[in-house]
Amino acid sequence: MRVGIIGGGTIARLVLEHVRAGDLGGARVVAILTRSASARGLRLVQEFGVPLVTGLDALVDQRPDVVVEAASHEAVRDHAEALLRKGIAVIVLSAGALCDDALRDKIERAAREGGALLYVPSGGIAGLDALKAACIAGVDEVTIAVTKPPAAWKDIPYVGEMKIDLDRITAPCTLYEGLARQGVPLFPANVNIAAVLSMAGIGFDRTRLRVVADPALTHNTHFIEIRGKTGNISIKVENVPAPDNPKTAWLACYSALAALKLAKSPVRYGT
Repeated sequence: MRVGIIGGGTIARLVLEHVRAGDLGGARVVAILTRSASARGLRLVQEFGVPLVTGLDALVDQRPDVVVEAASHEAVRDHAEALLRKGIAVIVLSAGALCDDALRDKIERAAREGGALLYVPSGGIAGLDALKAACIAGVDEVTIAVTKPPAAWKDIPYVGEMKIDLDRITAPCTLYEGLARQGVPLFPANVNIAAVLSMAGIGFDRTRLRVVADPALTHNTHFIEIRGKTGNISIKVENVPAPDNPKTAWLACYSALAALKLAKSPVRYGT
């Protein structure tokens, strides 16, 4: 399997390390696409000997079978549709971009017409297989509380406008509470899991989202509640933050590897 990666950060490094260790079978990373030749990207090139490209055409020229998007909402908007139309599978980690219905429709249509897999993995949460099964019978309510240490919410324009000193809060502070439709775009690097939950379940306009900064936490902790005809489901996930990015759960990074393993596999267990 020939793998392309969009983004030169934590997930790109993790994929490269596991490919080099042989953990993904015969997978080979053929190129990394970044907006510019950043210092982080160049370090990956030097360490792993993988080409760094700054344009989509250059990535396509490397003939990837699957591309892992691990960059940003902008990267999903700019590249996912074109890749899928060329028959290249895309694993989208910046799932919050798909809160835009028009964009999601275009990308899903491109996947169908291009005969390529569009895969949005579970990221840092659990239970999507149960949620999808429950939705067939009927689900009345889905809520998710995304609670992280204050450092995870820094440098976000929406939070900055709230004039909250994240270094000084001493109790849990709710940054947003409402529908996922309005909340997901406010936190583009932090609540992609709420987007995945919405798309796997009852949609952005019925899924409730609460975003909390909690100084007592050391783990990124998510609480999910599902109520429906098949019963009630309560899920708590305590994620270790990625070593160099407190906004991202380490589990979400490994979710990308699990998705790669499934991308070409004829056998699947759960999601």
